[in-house]
Amino acid sequence: MKDHEEMLDYVKKDAEENGYYVCPDEDLLEDLISGLVDNEKRYGYASCPCRAASAVKQYDVDIICPCEYRDADVNEYGMCYCGLFVSEEVHEDPSKLGPIPERRPESIIDAGMEAKEKGTDEIEIDEKEELHVWRCTVCGYLAAREKPPPICPICKAKAERFVKFEM
Repeated sequence: MKDHEEMLDYVKKDAEENGYYVCPDEDLLEDLISGLVDNEKRYGYASCPCRAASAVKQYDVDIICPCEYRDADVNEYGMCYCGLFVSEEVHEDPSKLGPIPERRPESIIDAGMEAKEKGTDEIEIDEKEELHVWRCTVCGYLAAREKPPPICPICKAKAERFVKFEM
């Protein structure tokens, strides 16, 4: 498990490798890093400190930092959901830090919390939101969700490079 400095180094390295910056607000950055370290100790993985984790990894895999939604959020809003990763524009003008809408499907959040309450790992997703498995045709990354990810978290291919994966 990473301590505070190791987590900060990991986040900074990931930001640099992906063309992002870390949160320009030093107090918020420290809180976010502490949250990641705490979540890694608590759950065994560094889930987003701004989202409710279920403690069932299969439900939370999409919110393990850097989360599956980061690239789309930074591209559209200049920052990820918690503000840990930001664009150059937000880095240069921290006054642009602010709330953004949640992209995570409610059905996944609800199923994770239900699994946590029942102490089970079984997935029960609300039928009204049908999930598919999408495969990135560039790198092979698989994602289970209603629609393909806007950007592949592995190779950065856009949504149109995903196809439905049939098992």
